[in-house]
Amino acid sequence: MPKNLKLIFKELCENFFKINRDVEAIIVSDVDGLIIFGEKRENIDIEIISVLTSIVNPVLERLRDEFAFQQFGTASFNTEDHRLLFISVIKDITMSLVINPMASIDKVTSYAYFLAEKTAQFLTAEEDEIVQLVIPKFEYETREIDRLNNQIYQTKLEHGKKYRFKFIIIGDNEVGKTSIVRRFTENRFSHDYRATLGLNLLTHSINFTNNEIELYIWDIGAQKYFKPFRKTYYRGAQAVFIVFDLTNMKSFNNIIEWYNEIVDFVKKEELSVVIVGNKSDLKNQRVIDYEKGIEITNLLYEKGLLNLSYIETSALTGENIKEAFHLISYNHIIKDKEFEEELLKDDIRSKINSIISLKKQLTISFITEYYYWSLGLQILAEIASEFKRISIEETKNQRLYEYENGLVIKYNVFDHIEVTNSDAVFCIFDARNKQNIESKWKLITKQLIESIEANKVILIGIRVDENTSWSNIMYEFDINKYLKKKTLSLLFVKIGKRYRIEIFDQLKVMFNTIENTL
Repeated sequence: MPKNLKLIFKELCENFFKINRDVEAIIVSDVDGLIIFGEKRENIDIEIISVLTSIVNPVLERLRDEFAFQQFGTASFNTEDHRLLFISVIKDITMSLVINPMASIDKVTSYAYFLAEKTAQFLTAEEDEIVQLVIPKFEYETREIDRLNNQIYQTKLEHGKKYRFKFIIIGDNEVGKTSIVRRFTENRFSHDYRATLGLNLLTHSINFTNNEIELYIWDIGAQKYFKPFRKTYYRGAQAVFIVFDLTNMKSFNNIIEWYNEIVDFVKKEELSVVIVGNKSDLKNQRVIDYEKGIEITNLLYEKGLLNLSYIETSALTGENIKEAFHLISYNHIIKDKEFEEELLKDDIRSKINSIISLKKQLTISFITEYYYWSLGLQILAEIASEFKRISIEETKNQRLYEYENGLVIKYNVFDHIEVTNSDAVFCIFDARNKQNIESKWKLITKQLIESIEANKVILIGIRVDENTSWSNIMYEFDINKYLKKKTLSLLFVKIGKRYRIEIFDQLKVMFNTIENTL
């Protein structure tokens, strides 16, 4: 048990009072009515503790005797001036909350279960164990998640970014949910089972593919009488573990029940979900084989959970625990990436339509080395897929796409450059693993400058890696003398590992430049 329990409880209650203003005092007492801890708001008379203790103890005794209020449970009781809420913390230990009589008991109970779980944690913790004392603000969680998502979607998704997301872990009692979280966050395992009281919240940061991922892990109790409050806890969740016990058929069968609860409370389209078969170390006791896990995962996919995975873990040995959290992080980042791309596509479509409204037709030419592959063309074709295409012309050296709204896309290879009437040209050279440019790159760039009309745009994309010397490549192009002869916009841009997002950004720059020249 950690030292200075009174100081820990005091800090926990102070954090709690800041979040929930309906609670006036908190009392933790044992089966004999002895107060173990007691904290109150500063503006509350200290005598309330002793006065209410005389009320609390007889009520608790009656609850235990008449309503089987033993190891777990909750009850409320009203006095003339106060409302009391009782929650069993651990065996023979009860938490009593003194509440404003006008407060919503359901709203307070959502917080009270969380407070009881934190109290149970430090009462049962080992001496060197750290208990996180952060109190979430449930009713603002959804808005905060939305704000953070919007922040993510407005930035480039590349290495070195920071992500924060809310992740919930659910499943039957004793399947190992808390053990999985503890193994992941503390690299510990405890053989002493204690059911989570409603909710345990932890924060934990990991580095994943050079991105900093901050997980807000909500470990939610499975008891049936917590179900009305789980809706509050699910709010704003972006990722879910549904955990079952590989040695327990009932917990496997209940995956569907947990799925139904999720879709009742959260939009399933917004979730990344991992089905987790835990206790893989108990090989001789398992009754669910890997194929059955895959089978139920496929079933949920057919029900509409599209961002779905399956993994087997052991909280005892640590097998696949990190991998499970990495998997949920990967799913989350990919979903963000896809969402951001859709926003970028909409933005570029809007820009294309704006330009066409001014000049009736917009012609974009792509120049690439390989006839059947062009990064820029592929992405612009995806963007243009929302427009109605009216014709395709294809020759040995060129492809041409025309759209009903006035967009024209041309595609040429290095050996056949034809950019007549083009408003912009996008040419890509591959400089990966190169310290110098190829001689033909300079000639192609010179040809583009000479062929395109004045006041148009040339975008030169250079694919690079860690071996590429950008400054050396820019020096070797040496094309300023050609630009003196014609007024146009020539842009050199890097294309790295995150090439799709980078090309989206470069296309935006290209279309903005076209619009500015009109």
